[in-house]
Amino acid sequence: MTETADAIIIGAGVHGASLAFHLARRGLKPTVLEQHAVAAGATGRSSGLVRMHYDIETDARLAWASFPYFRDWGERVGGDCGFTRTGFLQLVRPAFYDRLRANVAMHQRIGIPSLVVSADDVRRLAPTIAIEEGAVAAFEPESGYADPTATATGFLAAARGVGAHLVQGCRVSGVTVEGGRVSGVETDRGSYSAPIVVDCAGAWAAGIGRMVGLELPVDVWRHDTAYIRRPPEMGTSHPTVIDDENALYFRPEGRELTLVGLEDGSEIGGSPDRETASTGAGFGERVAERITARLPAMAAGTLHSAHSGQDGITPDQRAIIDRAGPDGFYLACGFSGTGFKTAPAVGACLSELICDGRASTVDVTPFSLRRFAEGRPLVGEQPYERIWR
Repeated sequence: MTETADAIIIGAGVHGASLAFHLARRGLKPTVLEQHAVAAGATGRSSGLVRMHYDIETDARLAWASFPYFRDWGERVGGDCGFTRTGFLQLVRPAFYDRLRANVAMHQRIGIPSLVVSADDVRRLAPTIAIEEGAVAAFEPESGYADPTATATGFLAAARGVGAHLVQGCRVSGVTVEGGRVSGVETDRGSYSAPIVVDCAGAWAAGIGRMVGLELPVDVWRHDTAYIRRPPEMGTSHPTVIDDENALYFRPEGRELTLVGLEDGSEIGGSPDRETASTGAGFGERVAERITARLPAMAAGTLHSAHSGQDGITPDQRAIIDRAGPDGFYLACGFSGTGFKTAPAVGACLSELICDGRASTVDVTPFSLRRFAEGRPLVGEQPYERIWR
């Protein structure tokens, strides 16, 4: 027996969940197919940063349009996404101070609450941070982090409440096409029929694309993160920080732990199905060296745990949000490890693209698949170093 839906979404990570929420709110009955469980891929391993600082205006606009969902989750979606306001600091090398100022000016023009602060300001905000005299940073007082798994499950719970359907433990084996248009998918749990199919498959996205003859420039990106138990003298919280100078980022995790990730040394390629319980050799030592350079008091901290995660990454480390291939086939993939914070707005934009023919919440045409074939990779107007290096 073939199940029928208005749209099939492949992948129950935060982007598939957000899209299901927005489509269902528009009266469609989407079915979300997930090979494992909700948030079992990149979302469940996301660091969950909620910030607006980008060097591409479209990214910043997506993050800003997403922020009200995190801030007002109970009213907009229902339940709790775990959003915690810590404030956010962006630190860069001195060579990029002028670009940081220009990016903050762009954010302010959009309406984002962001400002340039001095080294003394940083010390007042976070006395445990070591920062050089004369340094500047970008500060977003309203930003912080959220719980990625709770965000995805919350979106799906709300979507199911108005007619969406979720099937877990369901692996897609093929996308059916009739007369140049998608007509559904084949899975290990039977056939599903729909005139719309959306590839939200994260690290598995390229494989789904090949089912309709698309060679997507999406590779597997593996990234390690650690949780460090803070020494008591550091207190119960600190700002969320991206520290390009030391190639790391960190944020609180509850009242006792700090999550730390590194911006270099990630592995590109390999199978998206490999285990993620372990980290690369020497990762703990590298984390300790980097975090104590910025937070010297962490020398008295202890490693609590560490794990890996995987996402799909594109050559310019920016997402693909587009319709491509046969009619009715859409893409929301290649978020390259930075897609969590934009997921609410991406779901809204993609639902608009599907239902109205164009996105109106934010213009997402810069994220077209064609940019790679046409040699137009996305580059920041005032770029820093590559996100992952």
